[in-house]
Amino acid sequence: MDAGSVQNSSSSSSASKTKSRCPLQEQFLQRKNSRDNLDRFIPNRSAMDFDYARYMVTDGKKGKENPATSSPSREAYRKQLAETFNMNRTRILAFRNKPPVAVEAIPSEFTTSAVQSKPTKPRRYIPQTSERTLDAPDIVDDYYLNLLDWGSRNVLSIALGSTVYLWDASSGATSELVTIDEENGPVTSVRWAPDGRHIAVGLNNSEIQLWDSTANRLLRTLRGGHQSRVGSMDWNGHILTTGGMDAQIINNDVRVRSHIVETYRGHQQEVCGLKWSASGQQLASGGNDNLLHIWDRSMASSNAPTQWLHRLEEHTAAVKALAWCPFQGNLLASGGGGGDRCIKFWNTHTGACLNSVDTGSQVCALLWNKNERELLSSHGFTQNQLTLWKYPSMVKIAELTGHTSRVLYMAQTGDETLRFWNVFGTPEVAKPAAKTTSEPFANLNRIR
Repeated sequence: MDAGSVQNSSSSSSASKTKSRCPLQEQFLQRKNSRDNLDRFIPNRSAMDFDYARYMVTDGKKGKENPATSSPSREAYRKQLAETFNMNRTRILAFRNKPPVAVEAIPSEFTTSAVQSKPTKPRRYIPQTSERTLDAPDIVDDYYLNLLDWGSRNVLSIALGSTVYLWDASSGATSELVTIDEENGPVTSVRWAPDGRHIAVGLNNSEIQLWDSTANRLLRTLRGGHQSRVGSMDWNGHILTTGGMDAQIINNDVRVRSHIVETYRGHQQEVCGLKWSASGQQLASGGNDNLLHIWDRSMASSNAPTQWLHRLEEHTAAVKALAWCPFQGNLLASGGGGGDRCIKFWNTHTGACLNSVDTGSQVCALLWNKNERELLSSHGFTQNQLTLWKYPSMVKIAELTGHTSRVLYMAQTGDETLRFWNVFGTPEVAKPAAKTTSEPFANLNRIR
């Protein structure tokens, strides 16, 4: 058999098959071919009455394809039954009737009254201008120093060059605490003790002086710990923790003659930020080496340098701004310098970074609101602004401008002015101030 005969045989066979198809099959194939070129239809099965569909496919179909003789009474009964059960529909996969209206779980009158009974908190007004401006001539414009602190007795201390001044916010009076000679100065840090009476003054020559602000008297000088300037300090009860340009962190017990009790070594460059947690258990330190360390008090050792609890390397610039959260003890906020510009939030128990926000400018200082879940940040280049953030969403609530240079210490700037901003407002219920004691400093007069 040649190829032509095979082809003729194949065509004749297909022709015979085509002729053998019934019209319904041809119609089905045509519809199938047309549907293949379109998107597939996906029915909504939850809206279909499958009970009725089954009846039409089984009993209903049998009645149409194989009709059985039935008496008039049986036919009348079938029609009545169909009307009763809504079976007089022609479509097999028909949609159900509309669903019943949902019943409210809680009546609206109860919810409305509950909402109306709860008073709505008025939105706090945040002034856009400073309440007061004080001149601060000769202040050192150095990011790594800490030249401003506010004591628990409402007295502000500020170092201008080699002189430390005290400004009483209650009376508005200004007094001079000390002027350091040129060989030992200038002043590189100031920090009030918890009692609000004694103050530590860090110097450029690596020494720390302890002063009684009430008597305006030098109590003692701490020597032998650092090798260069002391730019950061913080108190933990009777322990004064100092950070120096020599990258060392030292715990000084001001009650005893041999004041150096612990040493923390982990930074490679100047320590510019130090903050103890409210519990006094953890210390956060930031340095010019872009490192943030968390130290645990229980791990401190007097015989050897203490090992850090967490070494955090996510910042890409110097870490000076540090603030412990007042409503969550293990939450720390840190701010990076000009090459980083980020505020980061840390779980200090695990060392995990919870969030990071790019502020767009150098972060100089951070301050939590003790009455609301808010965080205030002060910035340097390029806007020199204060920014109030809502935590944890970190939505900007307000931006305060007015400085012509970076806001290094939250209330002090390089434009030689002090500006006071009523950002956090007045708390709804003022808590009585805790009683303080000067017992840790009782022996300072006898220790020289």
